[in-house]
Amino acid sequence: MTDSTDSLKTTPLTDLHVEMGARMVPFAGYSMPVQYPLGVKQEHLHTRSAAGLFDVSHMGQLKLHGEQAAAELEKLVPVDIIDLPVGKQRYAIFTSETGGILDDLMVTRYEDCLYLVVNAACKEADIAHLEAHLSNGVTLERLDDRALVALQGPKAVDVLARYEPAVARMVFMDNWQLTLDGADCYVSRSGYTGEDGYEISIPATDTDRLIRRFLAEPEVELIGLGARDSLRLESGLCLYGHDIDTTTTPLEGSLIWAISKPRRADGERPGGFVGAEVILGQIANKDWQRKRVGLVGTGRAPVREGTELFNAEGDRIGVVTSGTFGPSAELSIAMGYVETAYSALETEVFAEVRGKRLPMTVSRMPFVEQRYYRG
Repeated sequence: MTDSTDSLKTTPLTDLHVEMGARMVPFAGYSMPVQYPLGVKQEHLHTRSAAGLFDVSHMGQLKLHGEQAAAELEKLVPVDIIDLPVGKQRYAIFTSETGGILDDLMVTRYEDCLYLVVNAACKEADIAHLEAHLSNGVTLERLDDRALVALQGPKAVDVLARYEPAVARMVFMDNWQLTLDGADCYVSRSGYTGEDGYEISIPATDTDRLIRRFLAEPEVELIGLGARDSLRLESGLCLYGHDIDTTTTPLEGSLIWAISKPRRADGERPGGFVGAEVILGQIANKDWQRKRVGLVGTGRAPVREGTELFNAEGDRIGVVTSGTFGPSAELSIAMGYVETAYSALETEVFAEVRGKRLPMTVSRMPFVEQRYYRG
């Protein structure tokens, strides 16, 4: 968060955030709300119990056009794009020649294109990466004239169904083109909180009007980046640039599930993506030296990013990449990387916090139950 205030970009909802009393901070080159007067903890708990509304317009929205778009994108991700059904989205990762993760993203197939949502901090690099590799008549379109919001929580379906009843028929990872209060939107039943909910792409000119309508619904509160981070961590979801990055392979990042079966060595379309030799080699040889794990502390003290991890003998064995006290889990929770010998569940490790070695236990993730709606 070192951006100059003068150089920060804004979203179509910036004026609304200020009006609603948000504390604005620099984030990925944008001025973004970290919290509102309700406070981070209450925003977090409100999302778990009702419906939280997040501005995520800093994310990059792109379209790939052309008959060969799916085949071309498969050269850059270890994911099955060719067989992705129309109206469905899938989690994907851009991989490097060394098997590292350049970014993670969501990919949707529509009738006439692929729709991509990429991380804000990686947006320009992702666009350059795509443009450098796409061929066979495939073209990239930036959707800079659209906002993106997330409506998350158990009451999200009740709220959104008042504007379009069809959203209640959607299941997790559906992504449909729908009209909400006169605005032509892309609506996916997904999100970054572990709760049921929706991410909604809205034309910028319709955004302020539509969001004010949502906020008039009794279940809905605006939620900032602070609660977004604690919600995703409780749900065991990675934050790019922290929990995964160019130095971590999908296997090290516990993301083997993101390498689709058709793209593996014994699949229908094995390899063919950037870094395939390294990644498929790690799968074949079960050869990686560290692993991303969940960690639970015995006390309430949060164990923050960058905290070093040790074994009982005092040897450094890893590092925390995300950590907080989970408002819903009511535990000190973290994720980080440890040497594979210490990655088994229930293994005790020690986090060094202010000169003290605090015991933590390797734990399953998510730390709270995910409640995606699967029908």
